[in-house]
Amino acid sequence: MEITDMSLFNQLIYYFSENGQYVLNQFFRHFLMSIYGVLFAAIIGIPLGFWISRHGKLANWVLGIANVLQTIPSLAMLSILMLGLGLGANTVVATIFLYSLLPILKNTYAGVRSVDENLLDSGKGMGMTRSQVTRMVELPLALSVIMGGIRNALVVGIGIAAIGTFIGAGGLGDIITRGVNATDGGAIILAGAIPTALMAVISDIILGWIEKKLDPTRSTRFSGRKE
Repeated sequence: MEITDMSLFNQLIYYFSENGQYVLNQFFRHFLMSIYGVLFAAIIGIPLGFWISRHGKLANWVLGIANVLQTIPSLAMLSILMLGLGLGANTVVATIFLYSLLPILKNTYAGVRSVDENLLDSGKGMGMTRSQVTRMVELPLALSVIMGGIRNALVVGIGIAAIGTFIGAGGLGDIITRGVNATDGGAIILAGAIPTALMAVISDIILGWIEKKLDPTRSTRFSGRKE
């Protein structure tokens, strides 16, 4: 039987059976590009978020710049960065890094600002230094909100990584593009689109679970529950 005579579902199963290792390799490449971009954004964005929470006048400027970056279309951002970084995965990672800064910055800023001033004063009253208050009071209480920003950034980053195929970065976008260019490529498009969607959904669920676990109000609710 010709492949084109199969149903779409059978074509999809056939494609996975013939190209399973290739899809798996592209899946991990896609995921690593997304993870690296968000990880670098967290390394920069979280300390910067703490810093602007202590310098209110600069917060609007820093968040404004991050907002401007967010308004640039992702394909245009790739093209701009490609001029300096060239083709390949590094440009995609840098693009995801820039798009991830805003949600991580905003959530870090909001999380730190939401910490009760009385708790900060208590920490200072116990003789804690500024760094100890940050590490032992502010960070644990703001961590669930920060994780929410990382969660949003990763989901967005997974979507951005898909267009990395246009600059030779690989990933699941390569499979989708092959399907678009094929005469009867519906199954090939799905072979790239379904793993991409699953990656985003599973990442969102896992990080959402971690976010809830880190929520300081959660332990308060459970400790106050009557037996």
